[in-house]
Amino acid sequence: MRKSGVYSFPEMDRVIYGTPTRVAVRKEAERLNAKRVFLIVSNTLNTTTDEIEKIRTELGPLHASTYDAVPQHTSRTSAIAVTKAALEADADLIVAVGGGSVIDVAKIATMCMEHGIVEEDGLDGYERKGKPGGAESDKTFRTPRVRNIAVPTTLSGGEYNAGALVTDTRRKWKQIFYHREMMPLSIILDPEITVHTPATLWLGSGTRAMDHGIEALCSARGTPLVDAAVLRGIALLAEGMPLSKADPTDIEARRLCQFGSWLSAFGLQARVPMGASHAIGHVLGGTYDVPHYLITPVLMPSVLRYNKPATGEAQALIAEALGHPGKDAAEALEIFLKSLGLPRRLDEVGVTKGDYEKIGEIAVKSIFSKTNPRTLSTPADVVELLSMQS
Repeated sequence: MRKSGVYSFPEMDRVIYGTPTRVAVRKEAERLNAKRVFLIVSNTLNTTTDEIEKIRTELGPLHASTYDAVPQHTSRTSAIAVTKAALEADADLIVAVGGGSVIDVAKIATMCMEHGIVEEDGLDGYERKGKPGGAESDKTFRTPRVRNIAVPTTLSGGEYNAGALVTDTRRKWKQIFYHREMMPLSIILDPEITVHTPATLWLGSGTRAMDHGIEALCSARGTPLVDAAVLRGIALLAEGMPLSKADPTDIEARRLCQFGSWLSAFGLQARVPMGASHAIGHVLGGTYDVPHYLITPVLMPSVLRYNKPATGEAQALIAEALGHPGKDAAEALEIFLKSLGLPRRLDEVGVTKGDYEKIGEIAVKSIFSKTNPRTLSTPADVVELLSMQS
């Protein structure tokens, strides 16, 4: 039982569920008195389905413009392109409909709009850095006048976080940008719109949601509310994801997964710092181009093994939530991952032992290396962790 700490409430209004996306978006635009709604959307949804057209039709004259060219990893390049398009549309509300990259670019675009940043170098100094005393940046964002709302079509849960991951492609580094009001004002959960999401992306992003819950539960800075919520979230994902894999048209299973993602993200909402999976995972994505949704399957079992000496009690709860009480948490997670048919080794996603040292050199600079429950201060520590694959 945690005996001291602080719970931070997120800077958001609401999570909406049980209402079709098109209706919920229109109602939120009206509630926020928006007149120029700028849609940032999945290209697949916009070009191969009628889902985005339904939203545009429902918005009617409130729709200002639609942007659908966001790449897989949010980059400074894409952030600037979106910002320019939003400024040209004179947007007063941004609505993101898609996966994590679409949602992250919407967040950072609100800040670029606020500061008139229309060149990649304009973001220099705003990135969060691991410094003595905590994560800081050289420059401080102002409160954005244009806010965003999110309609996630994957499960990773980044929409519940006030930060954004943006890759500086010049250095191939994934960086963190943060302001409390980068958080979406509202999040719309609609399982119907997720049926178009590719199966591997859906399931992989669900493991990333689990990752958020696991790292929050293992953090020394969690809270009783976070612990209770993320454990329930992990259990809901463990129940819903196999059902969704067995029948991708099962809307109730998808709803269960969305609720699991929401609860697993309570640590993100409350600013509980993540750990090694995020420190290393950001390098795997930003430097080695590993898809975000495949990072947890190839990394988290090793993180659990490395952290077990410092997180034994939490790991027992994780194994139980995964449906394997009494088992080692890493083993319980691997059983679950195998059932989903996801890759489970680094070499399956193009990362070899020869890469470990470089990964370590970059990862130890992350703010999340400093908040990992077990010391992760040298590249050798990271190499040790990465070598703990089964």
